[in-house]
Amino acid sequence: MTHAKNIKSKLCLVASAIALSGLSATTLATKAIAEEVKIDQDIEQISVIGSRRLGRSIEDSPVPIDIIDSDSIMNTGLTETNQILGTLLPSFNFPQPSITDGTDHVRPAQLRGLAPDHTLVLINGKRRHSSALLNLNGSSGRGSSAVDMNAIPANAIERIEVLRDGAAAQYGSDAIAGVINIVLKNADSGGSASVTYGANVSTMDGVPDLKSVDVGNNGNLAFTEGGDRKVTDGQTLTLRANAGFALGEDGFVNVSTEFRDRRSANRADYDKRENYARLNDDSLDPRELTVNRYNHTFGNGDVEDLAVFINSGYALNEDAELYAFGSYSARDGEGGGFYRRANDSRNVQSIYPDGFLPVITSDIIDYSGAIGLRGYISDFNYDLSAVYGKDEFQFGVINSLNTSFGPSSQTEFDAGTLIYDQLTLNADFSREVDVDIFESSLNVAFGFEYRNEGYQIEAGESASYEQGTFGSGGEVTDAVNGPFGSAGSQVFPGFTPESAGDNSRHNVSAYIDLEADITEMWNLTVATRYEDYSDFGSTVSGKVANRFTLSDEFALRLSASTGFRAPSLQQQHFTSISTVFVDAVPTETGTFAPNSDVAKALGSPGLDAEDSVSIGGGFTWTPVSEFSLSVDYYHIDIDDRIVLSNNLSGPEVEALLADTGANRARFFLNAIDSTTKGVDVVATYSMDIQDMGSLLLNAAFNYNKNEVTDIIAPPAVLQGAGFDQGNLFSGNELRRFEVGSPKSKLNLSAVWNKDSWYATLRVTRYGETQDPSENPERNEVLPEKWLTDLDVSYAVTDNVKLTLGANNIFDVYPDTTRELVDDVTTFSRLFPYSGFSPFGFTGRYVYGKVSVTF
Repeated sequence: MTHAKNIKSKLCLVASAIALSGLSATTLATKAIAEEVKIDQDIEQISVIGSRRLGRSIEDSPVPIDIIDSDSIMNTGLTETNQILGTLLPSFNFPQPSITDGTDHVRPAQLRGLAPDHTLVLINGKRRHSSALLNLNGSSGRGSSAVDMNAIPANAIERIEVLRDGAAAQYGSDAIAGVINIVLKNADSGGSASVTYGANVSTMDGVPDLKSVDVGNNGNLAFTEGGDRKVTDGQTLTLRANAGFALGEDGFVNVSTEFRDRRSANRADYDKRENYARLNDDSLDPRELTVNRYNHTFGNGDVEDLAVFINSGYALNEDAELYAFGSYSARDGEGGGFYRRANDSRNVQSIYPDGFLPVITSDIIDYSGAIGLRGYISDFNYDLSAVYGKDEFQFGVINSLNTSFGPSSQTEFDAGTLIYDQLTLNADFSREVDVDIFESSLNVAFGFEYRNEGYQIEAGESASYEQGTFGSGGEVTDAVNGPFGSAGSQVFPGFTPESAGDNSRHNVSAYIDLEADITEMWNLTVATRYEDYSDFGSTVSGKVANRFTLSDEFALRLSASTGFRAPSLQQQHFTSISTVFVDAVPTETGTFAPNSDVAKALGSPGLDAEDSVSIGGGFTWTPVSEFSLSVDYYHIDIDDRIVLSNNLSGPEVEALLADTGANRARFFLNAIDSTTKGVDVVATYSMDIQDMGSLLLNAAFNYNKNEVTDIIAPPAVLQGAGFDQGNLFSGNELRRFEVGSPKSKLNLSAVWNKDSWYATLRVTRYGETQDPSENPERNEVLPEKWLTDLDVSYAVTDNVKLTLGANNIFDVYPDTTRELVDDVTTFSRLFPYSGFSPFGFTGRYVYGKVSVTF
């Protein structure tokens, strides 16, 4: 990797951590195994989220909460936290698109089919900062900026708590779909280390192998195809280490490190197009028979990851604890674009005589730190904290050129950097108050929050965006690029100085949360929150949640809440301008901030918060200690959802933009209302099968339906220019909201344990998903698919374990585009699988792991 960090230095860091972990085994006393098991069981019953009452268990929660323990996380064989959640949670969708610019490097995920930024992510109960990247390409989550969950290494996680209920009144903006809380490990001794190696060993279903290329009788290229193409790629090495250390007599420090080196996985088909200009006699260039026809990369790109997480705490006395946690991660990735053939007008043949595949590189640095003090004073529990996080996404372009510079063009470019940072200050208080008329004491919680956010766009180097003069003599001339070569670095023009900016905002909020057992059967929670933002104003949200315990085995729960999501700084200020020649006239076109002069000239009113109303209800049933069942219905209405407009152009638009310097533009605006409704079902059953060991069975199901219920009319100035809903918003964009995630998902798992053997079998059914298109004939309806994972471990000793496993063991692929539609284009054949597939399209992945505990 050209822009990658030095792999040796990364390996040294990991090796140091592993060595340090080993040292701790000999210098720190380990706790008794029985005591560890008891502690783990107690922890798994207590949830940080969903209730402000300390010690609230998930069994008596008035809202649905999932707890994913560390064993479930580590027994998947998956290397990304988002992939793990996608495998274990039926309401979680993590498609893995390709050739989507920056989205290849920070892939968004969805809870309940809503936008990625409709889910609030916490670390140890504290708000996590989002990625600097704004997803703008044609994938699920387009137009959103979400938390980069893959920056959190799996081995740092003690458990993941997922609150499947609207919670903006409790936690603030973004918690419309729910809340994901990552609880970090806090052991003060012992640890673990592991080495995992795996690869895709797969046969591309429905995609033939290219055997030979010849010249046909008609003088055109003729191709001989074989059976389905077999591939072995995506080789991934993952090194992990975790260690706990005592901090004096009353504290701990827990350190987790992870290094991952993943090679690319390519699922592109071969290219049938002629790569070279024909000879003077109109015959094929002989090089057509030898050129590499697999000239695109479609699938997971090359990635190197390093992440370090630290969690610590120290008891100052019996009533006060000082705590701190922090993280650092670095990711270097590569993602291919569209291949430029040798005779393409965007190529300079003296640089690339056979054409070139431009590659977008990412250099992502993400770090955060938190410090806090919590304890008990004068009948009050308190928690005072400060959290700072920052994410930097530096774009690079390699194996490319700036056509307008001709033969003198460089081939590597710094295309600019996106930077987002967030400072959050919290003061939380709670106490219990005796109320004679209630069955229990009244838990009163209240608190205050201050948050400051910043967002920067740094311009790339001048060669990444400038328009050169090569071609002025007619060397490069076509209807698209005009008399000069195409400006900027091919595949991703750099951010211009006009796009650059530094913006910030702050907000303050206050909440109050009341909870009590009104009677022996009825638990009631009431919460309200007020927030005031410096850029768009204030909002108030509220929540009521009830739990009715009808017997020791059966309980009903019912909740209703209002919520909101503040427009992100990325949506408010992202600007990307490029020069495109239209009929030999340079045109400034791109994405403009909603409050910019360009957007205002088109009638942009600026952005406001999205508002939501959520209703949820269900029941829990535990007839015996070995079995539990929960069923929950949800209905979420969201008004004023933020959508990116079409690219607006034409004589009328140019007239409106006459004084702005732009000719074509698109921008964000609050444009649609939507309704999301569905059902979650979760069942577990544990069995003691005597001489055969123990068996834990789990079944989880989600049905989800999204519907766009209203679309705003275009601004008056655009209506006067002849625009209506149809050409202001892409119908394709709206259908992404409705059908771009699975209608249903079923997770089945069985965990078996006997003596030194441990095995996990998972079967997942992904329901129908659609890849929408503006052309109905190209709309892909992806049918349901069943995937099977198997993970088998054997404990060689008490401290050493060997694991073999496979994800998607039966090598299931989504149906190819050529099977789903009649109108197959050049590129839908080249890229045979849809990027909307909820399980990706890389096929079977097999792996082996050696792990050590101490």
